[in-house]
Amino acid sequence: MLEIFLWGGVFVLSLWLLLKASDYFTDSAEKIGLFFKLPTFVIGVTIVALGTSLPELVSSVWAVLQGYSEIVAGNVVGSNITNIFLILGITVIASTRSKFIRNTVNLDTQILLGATFLISLSMLDQKFTFFEGVLCVLGLGIFLYHTMVSKHGTKKEEKKLDKEVKEEMKNDEINKVNKFPVKDFLILVISSFFIFLGAKYTIDSVVYFSNLIQIGKDIIAASVVALGTSLPELAVSYTAVRKGNVEIAIGNILGSNIFNSLAVMGVSAMIGTLVISDSVLFFGLPMMMVATFMYVFITQDRKINKWKGGFLLIFYVFYIGKLFGWF
Repeated sequence: MLEIFLWGGVFVLSLWLLLKASDYFTDSAEKIGLFFKLPTFVIGVTIVALGTSLPELVSSVWAVLQGYSEIVAGNVVGSNITNIFLILGITVIASTRSKFIRNTVNLDTQILLGATFLISLSMLDQKFTFFEGVLCVLGLGIFLYHTMVSKHGTKKEEKKLDKEVKEEMKNDEINKVNKFPVKDFLILVISSFFIFLGAKYTIDSVVYFSNLIQIGKDIIAASVVALGTSLPELAVSYTAVRKGNVEIAIGNILGSNIFNSLAVMGVSAMIGTLVISDSVLFFGLPMMMVATFMYVFITQDRKINKWKGGFLLIFYVFYIGKLFGWF
């Protein structure tokens, strides 16, 4: 019993360390990007978007290196489901607005659907190979290119965004950006080490509990780990929607799912072939497809109704219940 509580504490602490270190990593990377005069929009698309998916990416890569590649698909599929059913559900319910504006919804949503179909079809033979990983990474490159050259990245809007960022920064912070950010570089290096440490012990604790309670590692990854690694998306989306920035909240979920599908699956598969478990193939994938289509339908009319959020939460409860065989 003592060992169970000990490993439970290890899981919570390592997951917290992974998330916290990822947060520090993202913040320092943003400041270093500003020093090198990277456009604010590019920083947001690349560094910030990748930052919210960093816990999934690092923990998945470590799982492959440790020989537990079945965790990767469970983590990605579970995170994508959690982002839509739980995070989007809470976001919609918490919103104080009734409508939102989406400039890039059509193409971005098509990319999300394409990424979802790509990894789903690739998983049908219950393995995800190096070649399929390369295709995912190429797809990610296309998504990033599209995002940076699309209309919402015009020079006029970029200058406006840069101005808003500078207004929010204190004078001493602006001066620091003009000097080489030694402190932020050190934070980047140190946080990278703690990200590795958090990922290692998160996976170790998942393996321990899987062996203890005789539940597949993929199931734990698709539920507990997926929920834990989706906390950054929850924090960003909830904070944004409470401030009235519904577009940021919804876009964060959209971008995170695209990154999960293309970056996490792609990079992990390029390190080693991923094993796809029966639970992911026969239950996780269909649920992820349902979640993706619900995202498309719910956001298509640009209206925010709390009953939509309620339905999403019901689906999340159904997903967790079926996953663990509770009903």
